[in-house]
Amino acid sequence: MQLTEKQKGVVRGAGMAMVITLITLIGVLFWQPDFLTPSNTMAGRLSFALKADLFVVLLLVISIGRLARHRFHEPADIDGGGMSVGTARAKSLQAILQNTLEQTVLAITLHILWAVIAPVSWLAAIPVAVGLFVVGRLLFFSGYESGAPARAVGFGLTFYPNVLLLIILALIALRIVG
Repeated sequence: MQLTEKQKGVVRGAGMAMVITLITLIGVLFWQPDFLTPSNTMAGRLSFALKADLFVVLLLVISIGRLARHRFHEPADIDGGGMSVGTARAKSLQAILQNTLEQTVLAITLHILWAVIAPVSWLAAIPVAVGLFVVGRLLFFSGYESGAPARAVGFGLTFYPNVLLLIILALIALRIVG
C-alpha cells in the first residue's frame, strides 16, 4: 500500500510523539525524582494524581470555552449543534472538543489507576504525562485546521503516554514488572 503525503506526515508526527513519550516517561521511571514522589498512603497517591490532573481538566475547559465563545459570536451557530447545520468553524471546534473529552477521560482514568497500582517511586510519571498532555493538546488545538499531519504530534503526545501507562499497568497486574 502506497501512503499518501498526508499519511506520511501523520506517521512522522506520530513517530516523533512516540519517541518523546518513550524518552520522557521511561526516563522519569529510571530517574525517580524525590521531589515528584508523594507520600506512600493511598490518600497521598490519589491527591498527587488529582492535583496534577487539574491541568488536564483545564484543557477540557478551554476546549469547551472556545466552542461556546464561537457559538455566542456566530449567529449561524448560536442555537447549538443540535439546532443548526453548523459552520465549518463550529464543526472543527466541536471535533476538537470531542477528542479532548475522550483524551481527558482516558488520561484521568489511567492517572488514577497508576496512582493506585504503580510503585510509589514511579508516580512521578503522572506529572510528566500531564505535561505531555498539556503540550500535546495545545499543539493539537493549533494544528487541527491545518490537517492531520499538523495535529499528529499533538494527538500523539496526548494519546501515547496513556497507552504506555496502560501497557506498564498491565505488566504490573501480570506481575511481569514493578
